[in-house]
Amino acid sequence: MTGVKQPNWLRFIPSGDAIERAETDHTVVSLLSSRNGTEVIHHELQSGCSWAIAPQKDWNELETVYLLSGKLRYASGDLQGILRPGDTLSCEPASEFIIFTAVEQTSFLYICSNYVFHHYSESTRQFYKLAIEIAEKDGYTAQHCERIRRLSVLIGEKMGLSTTELFSLSYGAFFHDIGKINVPDEILLKPGRLSPEEFDIIKQHTIYGRDILNSSPLPYLAQGSYIAEQHHERYDGSGYPYALKGDQISIGAAIVAVVDSYDAMISNRPYQGAKSKSAAIEEILSLRGKLYHPRVVDTFLEAIREYTDPA
Repeated sequence: MTGVKQPNWLRFIPSGDAIERAETDHTVVSLLSSRNGTEVIHHELQSGCSWAIAPQKDWNELETVYLLSGKLRYASGDLQGILRPGDTLSCEPASEFIIFTAVEQTSFLYICSNYVFHHYSESTRQFYKLAIEIAEKDGYTAQHCERIRRLSVLIGEKMGLSTTELFSLSYGAFFHDIGKINVPDEILLKPGRLSPEEFDIIKQHTIYGRDILNSSPLPYLAQGSYIAEQHHERYDGSGYPYALKGDQISIGAAIVAVVDSYDAMISNRPYQGAKSKSAAIEEILSLRGKLYHPRVVDTFLEAIREYTDPA
């Protein structure tokens, strides 16, 4: 098309260009075309990353995924399969969650008969940025949230969680500490030991996180709010904020409790040196049935052998 005058009814978009574009660490979303309520959106997902179509109240739109490159695993209830280049999956409308996970670097078109780009791209990007800023402030690297999300979902898949549970787990794991935005910096960043009063304030981040996710304009973020609320509960009832025990704790929160503890152990932070991975695994195993759900620990030991850190 270079050097050729285009008629005003024809729009040529060079590779890499888009009307609008949004990025997180492992996802790129580009709005290619938008007219009369229909949008064509290009997605790029790194291997191991997930995306979803969620059922919504009073929603009756056509949604279509067309795979351009890579492999995309999908699951909805008992239905599951692999999309390959040229494959299409459509729903009108979605009646259950459809979870898509990139088996390898993947590119696909998402076509919707209603305006959705700003609704989920810009707001999600702001939440992702906030979650990463909190992790870095708390002494982690920017990859902390994605590591928690990816390993948690792998464990959830191995435990046979439903697509709805995996959807909630994915968002709840990534945003598990978002409530720390409401904890004063002088307490969150305190290098020494916290006083009992200061620790009581820290504990409130679980409640804050629940409320932040529930109040989001994005309804799918609320799906993970109970994980933000319960991820510091412990199997023996010694956790917070409610001292829940055993199966009173949601399985998603029990998974994040193990993964978050493991990642904290192997991370270098200002007030704590990193343990070796083998030492961290031994500590998790020693607390099986005490602090951590035994079935989650057993599955964690299986999953960690095949888990690879995000690039």
